[in-house]
Amino acid sequence: MKLFRVDLTNKKVKIQEVPQAYAALGGRALTSKIILDEVDPNCNPLGKKNKLVFAPGLLSGTSAPSSGRLSVGGKSPLTGTIKESNAGGVASQKLARLGIKALILEGIADEWQVLKISKDGVELLDALDVVGKGNYETGDVLRGKFGEKAGVISIGPAGEHKMSSASIAVADMEGRPVRHAGRGGLGAVLGSKKVKAMVIDDQGAPGVEVKDKEAFKEAAQAFSKMLLAHPVCGQGLPTYGTAVLINVLNEAGGLPTENFKTGRFDGADKISGETMYDTINARGGKPTHACHPGCVMRCSQVYHDEKGEYLTAGFEYETIWAFGANCKIDNLDALAKLDRYCDDLGLDTIEMGVTLGVAMEGGVLPFGDYEGALKLFSEDVANATPLGRILGQGAEFTGTAYGVTRIPTVKRQAMPAYDPRAVKGVGVTYATTTMGADHTAGYSVTANILKVGGFVDPLKNDGQIDLSRNLQIATAAVDSTGLCLFVAFAVLDVPEALPKVVDMLNAQYGLTLTLDDVTELGKTVLKWEREFNKKAGFTNAHDRMPEFIVEEGCPPHNTTFDFTGEQLDSVFSVIEDVAMDQAAASKE
Repeated sequence: MKLFRVDLTNKKVKIQEVPQAYAALGGRALTSKIILDEVDPNCNPLGKKNKLVFAPGLLSGTSAPSSGRLSVGGKSPLTGTIKESNAGGVASQKLARLGIKALILEGIADEWQVLKISKDGVELLDALDVVGKGNYETGDVLRGKFGEKAGVISIGPAGEHKMSSASIAVADMEGRPVRHAGRGGLGAVLGSKKVKAMVIDDQGAPGVEVKDKEAFKEAAQAFSKMLLAHPVCGQGLPTYGTAVLINVLNEAGGLPTENFKTGRFDGADKISGETMYDTINARGGKPTHACHPGCVMRCSQVYHDEKGEYLTAGFEYETIWAFGANCKIDNLDALAKLDRYCDDLGLDTIEMGVTLGVAMEGGVLPFGDYEGALKLFSEDVANATPLGRILGQGAEFTGTAYGVTRIPTVKRQAMPAYDPRAVKGVGVTYATTTMGADHTAGYSVTANILKVGGFVDPLKNDGQIDLSRNLQIATAAVDSTGLCLFVAFAVLDVPEALPKVVDMLNAQYGLTLTLDDVTELGKTVLKWEREFNKKAGFTNAHDRMPEFIVEEGCPPHNTTFDFTGEQLDSVFSVIEDVAMDQAAASKE
Protein backbone atom coordinates (compact mmCIF):
# COMPACT_ATOMS: atom_id res chain seq x y z
CA MET A 1 0.00 0.00 0.00
CA LYS A 2 1.08 3.59 -0.60
CA LEU A 3 0.56 7.12 0.70
CA PHE A 4 -0.96 9.45 -1.88
CA ARG A 5 -0.15 13.14 -1.33
CA VAL A 6 -2.10 15.71 -3.29
CA ASP A 7 -0.49 19.16 -3.38
CA LEU A 8 -3.52 21.25 -4.29
CA THR A 9 -1.58 24.51 -4.51
CA ASN A 10 0.75 23.22 -7.23
CA LYS A 11 -1.58 20.54 -8.62
CA LYS A 12 0.93 17.77 -8.06
CA VAL A 13 0.43 14.22 -6.81
CA LYS A 14 3.16 12.28 -5.05
CA ILE A 15 2.96 8.55 -4.35
CA GLN A 16 5.15 7.42 -1.46
CA GLU A 17 6.14 4.21 0.22
CA VAL A 18 4.61 3.83 3.67
CA PRO A 19 7.16 4.74 6.38
CA GLN A 20 7.85 1.98 8.87
CA ALA A 21 6.33 4.12 11.64
CA TYR A 22 2.98 4.05 9.79
CA ALA A 23 3.06 0.43 8.60
CA ALA A 24 0.95 -1.01 11.44
CA LEU A 25 -1.50 1.91 11.50
CA GLY A 26 -4.83 2.44 9.79
CA GLY A 27 -8.00 4.47 10.18
CA ARG A 28 -7.99 6.82 13.16
CA ALA A 29 -4.51 5.78 14.32
CA LEU A 30 -3.06 6.78 10.96
CA THR A 31 -5.00 10.02 10.52
CA SER A 32 -4.14 11.20 14.04
CA LYS A 33 -0.46 10.29 13.70
CA ILE A 34 -0.10 12.09 10.36
CA ILE A 35 -1.88 15.18 11.69
CA LEU A 36 0.34 15.19 14.80
CA ASP A 37 3.49 14.78 12.70
CA GLU A 38 2.67 17.20 9.89
CA VAL A 39 0.17 19.87 10.97
CA ASP A 40 1.03 22.92 13.06
CA PRO A 41 -1.34 22.66 16.06
CA ASN A 42 -1.67 26.46 16.09
CA CYS A 43 -2.56 26.81 12.42
CA ASN A 44 -5.83 28.23 11.14
CA PRO A 45 -7.96 25.13 10.45
CA LEU A 46 -9.20 26.73 7.23
CA GLY A 47 -5.77 27.88 6.12
CA LYS A 48 -3.13 26.33 3.89
CA LYS A 49 -1.20 24.72 6.76
CA ASN A 50 -3.99 22.36 7.77
CA LYS A 51 -4.20 18.99 6.06
CA LEU A 52 -7.03 16.56 5.52
CA VAL A 53 -6.29 12.84 5.68
CA PHE A 54 -8.53 10.03 4.43
CA ALA A 55 -7.55 6.57 5.69
CA PRO A 56 -9.27 3.19 5.35
CA GLY A 57 -9.14 0.97 8.43
CA LEU A 58 -6.66 -1.86 8.82
CA LEU A 59 -9.32 -4.43 7.87
CA SER A 60 -11.10 -2.37 5.19
CA GLY A 61 -11.30 -3.92 1.75
CA THR A 62 -11.33 -7.46 3.14
CA SER A 63 -14.16 -9.88 3.91
CA ALA A 64 -14.06 -8.96 7.61
CA PRO A 65 -17.68 -8.25 8.63
CA SER A 66 -18.68 -4.62 9.14
CA SER A 67 -15.20 -3.33 8.28
CA GLY A 68 -15.97 -0.57 5.78
CA ARG A 69 -15.55 2.52 7.94
CA LEU A 70 -13.47 5.45 6.67
CA SER A 71 -11.52 7.79 8.94
CA VAL A 72 -11.10 11.45 8.01
CA GLY A 73 -8.65 13.50 10.06
CA GLY A 74 -7.53 17.11 10.38
CA LYS A 75 -7.58 20.07 12.73
CA SER A 76 -11.20 20.94 13.46
CA PRO A 77 -12.50 24.46 12.69
CA LEU A 78 -15.29 23.84 15.20
CA THR A 79 -13.25 22.77 18.23
CA GLY A 80 -9.69 23.79 17.39
CA THR A 81 -8.60 20.30 18.45
CA ILE A 82 -7.39 17.33 16.46
CA LYS A 83 -10.29 15.55 14.81
CA GLU A 84 -11.09 12.12 13.40
CA SER A 85 -14.54 11.76 11.89
CA ASN A 86 -15.80 8.39 10.77
CA ALA A 87 -18.14 7.37 7.94
CA GLY A 88 -19.60 4.31 6.30
CA GLY A 89 -20.41 4.07 2.61
CA VAL A 90 -18.32 2.55 -0.17
CA ALA A 91 -15.24 4.80 -0.07
CA SER A 92 -13.11 3.04 2.55
CA GLN A 93 -13.18 -0.33 0.84
CA LYS A 94 -12.59 1.16 -2.60
CA LEU A 95 -9.56 3.13 -1.38
CA ALA A 96 -8.17 0.05 0.34
CA ARG A 97 -8.59 -2.09 -2.78
CA LEU A 98 -6.71 0.57 -4.75
CA GLY A 99 -3.78 0.15 -2.37
CA ILE A 100 -4.19 3.58 -0.78
CA LYS A 101 -3.05 3.53 2.83
CA ALA A 102 -3.91 7.21 3.19
CA LEU A 103 -4.86 10.10 0.92
CA ILE A 104 -3.37 13.36 2.21
CA LEU A 105 -4.68 16.69 0.91
CA GLU A 106 -2.28 19.62 1.30
CA GLY A 107 -2.42 23.32 0.43
CA ILE A 108 -5.29 25.16 -1.26
CA ALA A 109 -6.34 25.00 -4.91
CA ASP A 110 -6.94 28.22 -6.81
CA GLU A 111 -10.12 26.86 -8.43
CA TRP A 112 -12.68 24.26 -7.38
CA GLN A 113 -11.49 20.73 -8.04
CA VAL A 114 -12.82 17.18 -8.34
CA LEU A 115 -10.26 14.48 -7.62
CA LYS A 116 -10.57 11.32 -9.69
CA ILE A 117 -8.94 8.36 -7.96
CA SER A 118 -8.36 5.12 -9.86
CA LYS A 119 -5.75 2.41 -10.47
CA ASP A 120 -3.96 4.97 -12.63
CA GLY A 121 -3.49 7.39 -9.72
CA VAL A 122 -5.11 10.71 -8.79
CA GLU A 123 -6.23 13.30 -11.35
CA LEU A 124 -7.23 16.89 -10.55
CA LEU A 125 -10.20 17.98 -12.66
CA ASP A 126 -12.23 21.17 -12.69
CA ALA A 127 -15.47 21.09 -10.71
CA LEU A 128 -17.45 23.67 -12.66
CA ASP A 129 -20.39 21.32 -13.27
CA VAL A 130 -20.97 20.58 -9.57
CA VAL A 131 -19.98 23.72 -7.64
CA GLY A 132 -22.95 25.12 -5.75
CA LYS A 133 -24.93 21.91 -5.98
CA GLY A 134 -26.19 19.78 -3.12
CA ASN A 135 -24.70 16.39 -2.39
CA TYR A 136 -27.52 14.49 -4.09
CA GLU A 137 -27.17 16.32 -7.41
CA THR A 138 -23.38 16.31 -7.18
CA GLY A 139 -23.37 12.53 -6.90
CA ASP A 140 -25.80 12.14 -9.80
CA VAL A 141 -23.69 14.36 -12.07
CA LEU A 142 -20.41 12.65 -11.19
CA ARG A 143 -21.73 9.10 -11.55
CA GLY A 144 -23.23 10.07 -14.88
CA LYS A 145 -19.81 11.27 -15.93
CA PHE A 146 -17.57 8.58 -14.42
CA GLY A 147 -19.83 5.54 -14.14
CA GLU A 148 -22.57 4.32 -11.83
CA LYS A 149 -20.16 2.12 -9.87
CA ALA A 150 -17.94 5.03 -8.88
CA GLY A 151 -17.83 5.94 -5.21
CA VAL A 152 -18.32 9.62 -4.42
CA ILE A 153 -17.11 11.71 -1.49
CA SER A 154 -18.43 15.28 -1.57
CA ILE A 155 -19.36 18.44 0.27
CA GLY A 156 -22.56 20.41 -0.08
CA PRO A 157 -23.05 24.18 -0.03
CA ALA A 158 -22.30 24.28 3.73
CA GLY A 159 -18.80 22.99 3.08
CA GLU A 160 -18.33 25.40 0.20
CA HIS A 161 -19.27 28.24 2.56
CA LYS A 162 -16.86 26.83 5.18
CA MET A 163 -19.50 26.51 7.88
CA SER A 164 -18.09 24.96 11.05
CA SER A 165 -20.88 22.36 11.13
CA ALA A 166 -20.15 21.15 7.59
CA SER A 167 -19.83 17.42 7.01
CA ILE A 168 -18.26 15.27 4.32
CA ALA A 169 -20.76 13.02 2.53
CA VAL A 170 -19.84 9.50 1.47
CA ALA A 171 -22.14 7.70 -0.94
CA ASP A 172 -23.79 4.47 0.14
CA MET A 173 -24.11 1.38 -2.06
CA GLU A 174 -26.99 2.96 -4.00
CA GLY A 175 -25.07 6.18 -4.55
CA ARG A 176 -27.01 8.22 -2.00
CA PRO A 177 -24.96 10.81 -0.01
CA VAL A 178 -26.24 9.64 3.36
CA ARG A 179 -23.12 8.38 5.15
CA HIS A 180 -21.27 11.33 6.65
CA ALA A 181 -18.01 12.13 8.37
CA GLY A 182 -20.18 14.49 10.32
CA ARG A 183 -18.60 15.85 13.44
CA GLY A 184 -16.03 18.60 13.82
CA GLY A 185 -16.62 20.59 10.65
CA LEU A 186 -14.19 18.72 8.40
CA GLY A 187 -16.45 19.52 5.46
CA ALA A 188 -15.38 23.13 5.93
CA VAL A 189 -11.74 22.05 5.74
CA LEU A 190 -12.38 20.26 2.44
CA GLY A 191 -14.20 23.37 1.26
CA SER A 192 -11.31 25.60 2.32
CA LYS A 193 -9.07 23.55 0.05
CA LYS A 194 -11.52 24.06 -2.82
CA VAL A 195 -12.13 20.34 -3.27
CA LYS A 196 -15.80 19.81 -4.07
CA ALA A 197 -15.69 16.06 -4.48
CA MET A 198 -13.64 12.92 -4.96
CA VAL A 199 -14.62 10.14 -7.34
CA ILE A 200 -13.24 6.68 -6.61
CA ASP A 201 -13.13 4.12 -9.44
CA ASP A 202 -11.75 0.81 -8.19
CA GLN A 203 -12.23 -1.13 -11.42
CA GLY A 204 -9.10 -3.17 -12.06
CA ALA A 205 -7.82 -2.46 -8.55
CA PRO A 206 -5.25 -4.91 -7.19
CA GLY A 207 -7.27 -5.59 -4.05
CA VAL A 208 -6.08 -6.12 -0.49
CA GLU A 209 -3.36 -8.65 0.23
CA VAL A 210 -4.10 -11.22 2.93
CA LYS A 211 -1.07 -13.20 4.07
CA ASP A 212 -2.95 -16.23 5.43
CA LYS A 213 -6.23 -16.46 3.54
CA GLU A 214 -7.51 -19.60 5.26
CA ALA A 215 -6.86 -18.33 8.77
CA PHE A 216 -8.44 -15.00 7.87
CA LYS A 217 -11.54 -16.65 6.43
CA GLU A 218 -11.95 -18.81 9.53
CA ALA A 219 -11.62 -15.86 11.92
CA ALA A 220 -13.92 -13.63 9.83
CA GLN A 221 -16.65 -16.25 9.68
CA ALA A 222 -16.43 -16.93 13.41
CA PHE A 223 -16.58 -13.21 14.20
CA SER A 224 -19.57 -12.76 11.89
CA LYS A 225 -21.44 -15.55 13.67
CA MET A 226 -20.75 -13.91 17.04
CA LEU A 227 -22.17 -10.61 15.80
CA LEU A 228 -25.30 -12.23 14.42
CA ALA A 229 -25.85 -14.26 17.60
CA HIS A 230 -25.69 -11.20 19.86
CA PRO A 231 -29.09 -9.77 20.89
CA VAL A 232 -28.10 -6.18 20.05
CA CYS A 233 -25.95 -6.72 16.94
CA GLY A 234 -27.99 -9.56 15.48
CA GLN A 235 -31.53 -8.70 16.57
CA GLY A 236 -32.16 -5.22 18.02
CA LEU A 237 -30.16 -3.15 15.53
CA PRO A 238 -31.23 -5.03 12.35
CA THR A 239 -34.91 -4.82 13.34
CA TYR A 240 -35.40 -1.29 14.64
CA GLY A 241 -32.06 0.38 13.91
CA THR A 242 -30.46 2.91 16.21
CA ALA A 243 -33.81 4.66 16.71
CA VAL A 244 -34.78 1.85 19.08
CA LEU A 245 -32.91 3.97 21.64
CA ILE A 246 -35.56 6.72 21.66
CA ASN A 247 -37.90 4.80 23.95
CA VAL A 248 -35.02 3.19 25.85
CA LEU A 249 -33.42 6.54 26.76
CA ASN A 250 -36.76 8.19 27.37
CA GLU A 251 -37.69 5.51 29.87
CA ALA A 252 -34.28 5.89 31.52
CA GLY A 253 -34.83 9.65 31.88
CA GLY A 254 -31.77 10.38 29.79
CA LEU A 255 -33.31 11.66 26.53
CA PRO A 256 -32.35 15.38 26.41
CA THR A 257 -35.49 17.39 25.77
CA GLU A 258 -36.12 21.10 25.08
CA ASN A 259 -32.42 22.00 24.93
CA PHE A 260 -31.46 19.70 27.82
CA LYS A 261 -34.13 20.93 30.26
CA THR A 262 -35.43 17.45 31.07
CA GLY A 263 -34.70 13.80 30.33
CA ARG A 264 -38.11 12.76 29.07
CA PHE A 265 -40.14 13.76 26.00
CA ASP A 266 -43.92 13.34 25.94
CA GLY A 267 -43.84 12.78 22.18
CA ALA A 268 -41.15 10.09 22.26
CA ASP A 269 -43.39 7.27 21.06
CA LYS A 270 -44.32 9.24 17.92
CA ILE A 271 -40.67 9.35 16.82
CA SER A 272 -39.50 6.01 18.21
CA GLY A 273 -37.76 3.20 16.37
CA GLU A 274 -40.89 1.09 16.69
CA THR A 275 -43.04 3.81 15.10
CA MET A 276 -40.47 4.36 12.37
CA TYR A 277 -40.37 0.62 11.65
CA ASP A 278 -44.14 0.51 11.18
CA THR A 279 -44.09 3.69 9.07
CA ILE A 280 -41.32 2.42 6.79
CA ASN A 281 -43.06 -0.92 6.23
CA ALA A 282 -46.41 0.74 5.53
CA ARG A 283 -44.86 3.00 2.88
CA GLY A 284 -42.69 0.41 1.13
CA GLY A 285 -39.33 1.56 2.43
CA LYS A 286 -36.57 -0.63 3.83
CA PRO A 287 -36.51 -1.06 7.62
CA THR A 288 -33.06 -2.62 7.52
CA HIS A 289 -30.16 -1.59 5.30
CA ALA A 290 -26.36 -1.84 5.39
CA CYS A 291 -24.43 1.43 5.49
CA HIS A 292 -21.45 -0.18 3.76
CA PRO A 293 -20.65 -3.40 1.88
CA GLY A 294 -20.15 -6.39 4.15
CA CYS A 295 -22.06 -5.02 7.14
CA VAL A 296 -23.92 -7.86 8.86
CA MET A 297 -25.74 -5.68 11.41
CA ARG A 298 -27.61 -3.60 8.81
CA CYS A 299 -28.87 -1.04 11.33
CA SER A 300 -29.69 1.65 8.77
CA GLN A 301 -32.90 2.05 6.76
CA VAL A 302 -34.55 3.73 3.76
CA TYR A 303 -37.41 6.07 4.67
CA HIS A 304 -40.23 6.94 2.25
CA ASP A 305 -42.65 9.86 2.41
CA GLU A 306 -46.46 9.67 2.56
CA LYS A 307 -46.61 9.08 -1.20
CA GLY A 308 -44.32 6.07 -0.92
CA GLU A 309 -41.44 7.92 -2.58
CA TYR A 310 -37.85 7.99 -1.32
CA LEU A 311 -37.17 10.77 1.19
CA THR A 312 -34.01 9.87 3.10
CA ALA A 313 -31.81 7.05 4.34
CA GLY A 314 -29.45 6.66 7.25
CA PHE A 315 -32.09 8.34 9.41
CA GLU A 316 -30.47 7.57 12.77
CA TYR A 317 -31.22 7.93 16.47
CA GLU A 318 -28.96 10.94 16.96
CA THR A 319 -30.68 12.84 14.16
CA ILE A 320 -34.18 11.93 15.31
CA TRP A 321 -33.32 13.01 18.85
CA ALA A 322 -31.48 16.23 17.88
CA PHE A 323 -34.32 17.67 15.83
CA GLY A 324 -37.01 15.73 17.69
CA ALA A 325 -36.98 15.57 21.49
CA ASN A 326 -34.32 18.26 21.77
CA CYS A 327 -36.48 20.70 19.78
CA LYS A 328 -39.82 19.23 20.94
CA ILE A 329 -40.77 18.17 17.40
CA ASP A 330 -42.79 14.94 17.35
CA ASN A 331 -43.50 14.73 13.60
CA LEU A 332 -41.40 11.93 12.10
CA ASP A 333 -41.84 13.14 8.52
CA ALA A 334 -40.61 16.62 9.48
CA LEU A 335 -37.55 15.07 11.10
CA ALA A 336 -36.90 13.02 7.95
CA LYS A 337 -37.07 16.20 5.85
CA LEU A 338 -34.58 17.93 8.16
CA ASP A 339 -32.31 14.91 7.83
CA ARG A 340 -32.60 15.15 4.04
CA TYR A 341 -31.69 18.86 4.13
CA CYS A 342 -28.61 18.14 6.24
CA ASP A 343 -27.46 15.32 3.96
CA ASP A 344 -27.92 17.46 0.86
CA LEU A 345 -26.45 20.68 2.28
CA GLY A 346 -23.66 18.71 3.96
CA LEU A 347 -24.22 19.38 7.66
CA ASP A 348 -23.71 17.39 10.85
CA THR A 349 -27.20 16.56 12.11
CA ILE A 350 -26.14 16.44 15.77
CA GLU A 351 -24.54 19.88 15.66
CA MET A 352 -27.43 21.37 13.69
CA GLY A 353 -30.14 19.82 15.85
CA VAL A 354 -28.53 21.13 19.01
CA THR A 355 -27.98 24.47 17.28
CA LEU A 356 -31.68 24.61 16.43
CA GLY A 357 -32.56 23.88 20.07
CA VAL A 358 -30.26 26.68 21.24
CA ALA A 359 -31.78 29.02 18.63
CA MET A 360 -35.25 28.13 19.89
CA GLU A 361 -34.18 28.96 23.43
CA GLY A 362 -32.82 32.25 22.07
CA GLY A 363 -36.20 33.14 20.61
CA VAL A 364 -35.48 32.57 16.91
CA LEU A 365 -38.58 30.35 16.76
CA PRO A 366 -40.72 28.45 19.28
CA PHE A 367 -39.93 24.93 20.44
CA GLY A 368 -41.92 22.41 18.42
CA ASP A 369 -42.24 24.65 15.34
CA TYR A 370 -41.21 22.17 12.66
CA GLU A 371 -42.53 24.31 9.80
CA GLY A 372 -40.35 27.18 10.98
CA ALA A 373 -37.40 24.81 11.31
CA LEU A 374 -37.83 23.52 7.76
CA LYS A 375 -37.99 27.12 6.52
CA LEU A 376 -34.76 28.00 8.34
CA PHE A 377 -32.96 25.19 6.52
CA SER A 378 -34.55 25.59 3.09
CA GLU A 379 -34.20 29.37 2.97
CA ASP A 380 -31.54 30.58 5.41
CA VAL A 381 -29.00 27.78 5.76
CA ALA A 382 -29.33 26.66 2.13
CA ASN A 383 -28.77 30.19 0.84
CA ALA A 384 -26.17 31.15 3.45
CA THR A 385 -28.06 34.22 4.60
CA PRO A 386 -26.59 35.99 7.64
CA LEU A 387 -28.90 33.94 9.91
CA GLY A 388 -28.06 30.79 7.97
CA ARG A 389 -24.35 31.42 8.41
CA ILE A 390 -24.81 31.93 12.15
CA LEU A 391 -26.65 28.62 12.47
CA GLY A 392 -24.10 26.87 10.27
CA GLN A 393 -21.33 27.84 12.68
CA GLY A 394 -22.82 25.55 15.32
CA ALA A 395 -24.44 25.63 18.74
CA GLU A 396 -21.75 27.57 20.62
CA PHE A 397 -21.59 30.36 18.03
CA THR A 398 -25.38 30.57 17.74
CA GLY A 399 -25.88 30.61 21.50
CA THR A 400 -23.34 33.39 21.90
CA ALA A 401 -24.97 35.39 19.11
CA TYR A 402 -28.38 35.19 20.79
CA GLY A 403 -27.26 35.61 24.39
CA VAL A 404 -28.16 32.06 25.43
CA THR A 405 -26.45 30.86 28.61
CA ARG A 406 -27.52 27.21 28.42
CA ILE A 407 -25.33 25.99 25.57
CA PRO A 408 -24.76 22.19 25.67
CA THR A 409 -21.24 21.98 24.25
CA VAL A 410 -17.78 20.84 25.29
CA LYS A 411 -14.81 22.34 23.45
CA ARG A 412 -17.42 24.11 21.28
CA GLN A 413 -18.90 20.83 19.98
CA ALA A 414 -22.55 19.99 20.66
CA MET A 415 -23.47 17.21 23.07
CA PRO A 416 -25.19 14.19 21.53
CA ALA A 417 -28.35 12.35 22.52
CA TYR A 418 -27.64 11.25 26.08
CA ASP A 419 -28.03 13.66 28.99
CA PRO A 420 -24.74 13.58 30.93
CA ARG A 421 -26.57 14.07 34.23
CA ALA A 422 -28.66 10.93 33.76
CA VAL A 423 -26.10 8.83 31.88
CA LYS A 424 -23.00 9.85 33.78
CA GLY A 425 -20.53 7.55 32.07
CA VAL A 426 -21.14 9.17 28.70
CA GLY A 427 -20.90 12.54 30.45
CA VAL A 428 -17.36 11.71 31.51
CA THR A 429 -16.63 10.89 27.88
CA TYR A 430 -18.15 14.17 26.66
CA ALA A 431 -15.95 16.12 29.06
CA THR A 432 -12.65 14.36 28.48
CA THR A 433 -12.53 13.11 24.91
CA THR A 434 -9.86 14.67 22.71
CA MET A 435 -12.43 15.90 20.19
CA GLY A 436 -15.16 17.74 22.08
CA ALA A 437 -18.49 16.26 23.21
CA ASP A 438 -18.68 12.95 21.35
CA HIS A 439 -20.59 9.84 22.42
CA THR A 440 -18.75 7.56 19.99
CA ALA A 441 -15.39 8.30 21.63
CA GLY A 442 -16.35 6.15 24.64
CA TYR A 443 -19.89 4.82 24.40
CA SER A 444 -20.63 4.33 28.10
CA VAL A 445 -24.30 3.81 27.26
CA THR A 446 -23.30 0.15 26.90
CA ALA A 447 -22.91 -0.48 30.63
CA ASN A 448 -24.96 2.50 31.87
CA ILE A 449 -28.19 1.76 30.00
CA LEU A 450 -27.97 -1.40 27.89
CA LYS A 451 -26.13 -3.52 30.48
CA VAL A 452 -23.69 -4.71 27.85
CA GLY A 453 -20.33 -5.71 29.29
CA GLY A 454 -21.68 -5.38 32.84
CA PHE A 455 -23.67 -2.66 34.59
CA VAL A 456 -22.60 0.68 36.02
CA ASP A 457 -25.45 2.67 37.58
CA PRO A 458 -25.96 5.67 35.24
CA LEU A 459 -27.11 7.94 38.08
CA LYS A 460 -24.11 7.37 40.34
CA ASN A 461 -20.50 8.46 40.00
CA ASP A 462 -19.04 5.13 41.07
CA GLY A 463 -17.23 3.33 38.26
CA GLN A 464 -17.85 5.97 35.58
CA ILE A 465 -14.25 7.22 35.30
CA ASP A 466 -12.85 3.73 34.71
CA LEU A 467 -15.71 2.86 32.36
CA SER A 468 -15.16 5.92 30.18
CA ARG A 469 -11.39 5.52 30.16
CA ASN A 470 -11.51 1.86 29.16
CA LEU A 471 -14.06 2.51 26.43
CA GLN A 472 -12.10 5.46 25.04
CA ILE A 473 -9.03 3.22 24.79
CA ALA A 474 -11.00 0.42 23.12
CA THR A 475 -12.75 2.82 20.74
CA ALA A 476 -9.49 4.37 19.54
CA ALA A 477 -8.32 0.87 18.63
CA VAL A 478 -11.60 -0.13 16.95
CA ASP A 479 -11.63 3.12 14.93
CA SER A 480 -8.22 2.15 13.58
CA THR A 481 -9.40 -1.20 12.20
CA GLY A 482 -12.23 0.11 10.02
CA LEU A 483 -14.73 -1.93 12.04
CA CYS A 484 -18.06 -0.35 12.90
CA LEU A 485 -18.17 0.77 16.51
CA PHE A 486 -21.29 -1.35 17.04
CA VAL A 487 -19.21 -4.53 16.98
CA ALA A 488 -18.32 -3.45 20.52
CA PHE A 489 -21.66 -4.77 21.80
CA ALA A 490 -20.56 -8.31 20.97
CA VAL A 491 -16.92 -7.71 21.87
CA LEU A 492 -17.88 -6.54 25.36
CA ASP A 493 -20.19 -9.48 25.99
CA VAL A 494 -18.48 -12.39 24.20
CA PRO A 495 -14.97 -13.24 25.50
CA GLU A 496 -14.01 -14.94 22.22
CA ALA A 497 -14.92 -11.96 20.00
CA LEU A 498 -11.92 -9.65 20.42
CA PRO A 499 -9.43 -12.52 19.94
CA LYS A 500 -11.06 -13.14 16.55
CA VAL A 501 -10.42 -9.51 15.57
CA VAL A 502 -6.78 -9.99 16.55
CA ASP A 503 -6.72 -13.24 14.55
CA MET A 504 -7.98 -11.38 11.46
CA LEU A 505 -5.29 -8.71 11.82
CA ASN A 506 -2.58 -11.32 12.28
CA ALA A 507 -3.77 -13.37 9.31
CA GLN A 508 -3.98 -10.33 7.04
CA TYR A 509 -0.62 -8.81 7.89
CA GLY A 510 1.41 -11.84 8.98
CA LEU A 511 1.77 -10.53 12.52
CA THR A 512 1.66 -12.01 16.02
CA LEU A 513 -0.34 -9.34 17.82
CA THR A 514 -1.85 -10.00 21.24
CA LEU A 515 -4.85 -8.51 23.02
CA ASP A 516 -2.43 -6.33 24.97
CA ASP A 517 -1.10 -4.93 21.69
CA VAL A 518 -4.60 -3.83 20.69
CA THR A 519 -5.09 -2.11 24.05
CA GLU A 520 -1.71 -0.44 23.70
CA LEU A 521 -2.65 0.85 20.24
CA GLY A 522 -5.75 2.52 21.71
CA LYS A 523 -3.71 4.16 24.45
CA THR A 524 -1.09 5.34 21.97
CA VAL A 525 -3.69 6.96 19.70
CA LEU A 526 -5.14 8.88 22.65
CA LYS A 527 -1.66 10.04 23.68
CA TRP A 528 -1.00 11.34 20.16
CA GLU A 529 -4.28 13.22 20.10
CA ARG A 530 -3.74 14.75 23.52
CA GLU A 531 -0.22 15.76 22.53
CA PHE A 532 -1.58 17.67 19.53
CA ASN A 533 -4.22 19.36 21.66
CA LYS A 534 -1.73 20.40 24.33
CA LYS A 535 0.43 22.00 21.65
CA ALA A 536 -2.70 23.78 20.39
CA GLY A 537 -3.19 25.30 23.84
CA PHE A 538 -5.69 22.90 25.40
CA THR A 539 -5.36 21.99 29.08
CA ASN A 540 -7.33 19.97 31.61
CA ALA A 541 -9.43 23.09 32.19
CA HIS A 542 -11.05 22.44 28.81
CA ASP A 543 -12.18 18.97 29.95
CA ARG A 544 -15.15 20.38 31.80
CA MET A 545 -18.92 20.58 31.48
CA PRO A 546 -20.96 23.77 30.88
CA GLU A 547 -22.11 25.52 34.04
CA PHE A 548 -25.79 24.62 33.66
CA ILE A 549 -25.03 20.90 33.39
CA VAL A 550 -23.19 21.10 36.71
CA GLU A 551 -25.78 23.25 38.50
CA GLU A 552 -29.20 22.30 37.08
CA GLY A 553 -30.87 19.02 37.99
CA CYS A 554 -32.21 16.93 35.12
CA PRO A 555 -35.78 15.70 35.70
CA PRO A 556 -37.10 13.12 36.36
CA HIS A 557 -34.09 12.07 38.45
CA ASN A 558 -32.93 15.64 39.20
CA THR A 559 -29.29 14.57 39.16
CA THR A 560 -26.43 16.88 38.22
CA PHE A 561 -23.03 16.24 36.71
CA ASP A 562 -21.02 16.46 39.92
CA PHE A 563 -17.58 15.05 39.18
CA THR A 564 -14.62 17.03 40.49
CA GLY A 565 -11.93 18.36 38.20
CA GLU A 566 -9.47 15.96 39.80
CA GLN A 567 -11.72 13.00 38.99
CA LEU A 568 -12.08 14.05 35.36
CA ASP A 569 -8.35 14.65 35.05
CA SER A 570 -7.71 11.07 36.20
CA VAL A 571 -9.28 9.68 33.01
CA PHE A 572 -6.05 10.35 31.14
CA SER A 573 -3.55 10.98 33.93
CA VAL A 574 -3.51 7.24 34.63
CA ILE A 575 -2.54 6.48 31.02
CA GLU A 576 -0.03 9.32 30.79
CA ASP A 577 1.59 8.59 34.17
CA VAL A 578 2.17 4.97 33.13
CA ALA A 579 3.69 6.17 29.86
CA MET A 580 6.04 8.52 31.72
CA ASP A 581 7.06 5.73 34.10
CA GLN A 582 7.79 3.42 31.16
CA ALA A 583 9.82 6.12 29.41
CA ALA A 584 11.84 6.76 32.56
CA ALA A 585 12.48 3.05 33.04
CA SER A 586 13.72 2.69 29.46
CA LYS A 587 16.37 5.37 30.08
CA GLU A 588 17.76 3.67 33.19
